[in-house]
Amino acid sequence: MTVSADTIAAIATPAGSGGVGIIRISGTEATTIAQAISGLGDLKPRFAHFAHFKNTHQQTIDSGLLLYFAAPASFTGEDVIELQGHGGHVVMHMLLNEVLALGARMARPGEFSERAFHNDKIDLVQAEAIADVISSGSEQAVLAAQRSLQGAFSAHINELLGLLIETRVWVESAIDFPEEEIDFLSDQHLRDQLSQLNEAMRDTLRKTQSGVVLSQGISIAIVGKPNAGKSSLLNCLTEEDTAIISEVAGTTRDVVKEDVVIAGIPVRLIDTAGIHETDNPIEQQGIDRALKMKESADLVLHVMDGSQAITETLKQEANTLHIINKCDVLHPANQSLNGIIRVSAKTQTGIEELRQAITDHTRLGVLNETTFTARTRHVEQLKLTQHHIDQAEQQLAHNQGELSAEELRLAQHALNEITGDFSSDDLLGEIFSSFCIGK
Repeated sequence: MTVSADTIAAIATPAGSGGVGIIRISGTEATTIAQAISGLGDLKPRFAHFAHFKNTHQQTIDSGLLLYFAAPASFTGEDVIELQGHGGHVVMHMLLNEVLALGARMARPGEFSERAFHNDKIDLVQAEAIADVISSGSEQAVLAAQRSLQGAFSAHINELLGLLIETRVWVESAIDFPEEEIDFLSDQHLRDQLSQLNEAMRDTLRKTQSGVVLSQGISIAIVGKPNAGKSSLLNCLTEEDTAIISEVAGTTRDVVKEDVVIAGIPVRLIDTAGIHETDNPIEQQGIDRALKMKESADLVLHVMDGSQAITETLKQEANTLHIINKCDVLHPANQSLNGIIRVSAKTQTGIEELRQAITDHTRLGVLNETTFTARTRHVEQLKLTQHHIDQAEQQLAHNQGELSAEELRLAQHALNEITGDFSSDDLLGEIFSSFCIGK
């Protein structure tokens, strides 16, 4: 279906100066506007026309290429025009203003992709993958986002939908024909279908969680007592002098953040103030911030001074890696401590082992050539789908066919939210508003 009859336009290249700048136009008046601004007659689809782009006073604004993509064989499914000229800030805006004066309106963020979605050129997962390709923080994330854009993630969801619909048909048929002598609700085939559906759900959920790590990255808080070497460790992991280091305890009083890529995973490292008892109000503010970061981080690196005897009780927590720094001057009392990563930020000893431990912790499954990018909302919808399937299985165990059928219907609805077959306007607005203008 067509979103609206109006024609939209926007600059599709980044702000600033460049060799080439692109104005993108989409809608029913796209070709009329293109002909008016270029002076060309009939436009040949998918052909690069050289043209002089002029204003209403027939003054040349720029010269370049005009490309025409005829509906429905275009990105948006509508008539699309691209004006490719010189990439100067002023000339691009002059050209855009002329296009707007000829009848187009300024596109909203993500409106081109939104029209592609509404015109069935892409599904919602693929639309989100476009934004992921643009914002990817690593080479692996780019490749994974491209796999989502090409339909790898959607294929998983459609496979689940096929299994789910097949199960719904079986259950609802049993309800519609209760006079049959065979009890279809207790048939082994139905149980096998539910088992297969559950296994496929778990597999997709694992891959989706890995995809979220790739697209959104993780946050790692480096915490510990003063002078444990937290800032030195941050500098080792970033391979830069990101944080000021000193022998004086308490040098770091505020949060220091740095973005890096570790084994293909975008990571935000957060160095925090040393956690200790203090009467200094400025130090206390830093400590309070450190505690907040510790609570909100995906992973915590708890750094201890290995040159001093460690007497604190170390709790084994799922999101915490305990690290002894200064292992080059290790105190004898710490020799027997097990299950702790030993490093020396000064000599670089153990840093690669620490990187590997971070990688092992953050990879929720293996990131490989089949991994696709995903978002938190996808995981939430899959978990909701799993919940309804589990409820359906329980209802079947009590021979409650109608209740089971309703749970399977809700499961299908939750699953369809991912690709956008059933999506509220609020959800679509939130997703596409985060896109670039011109995309």
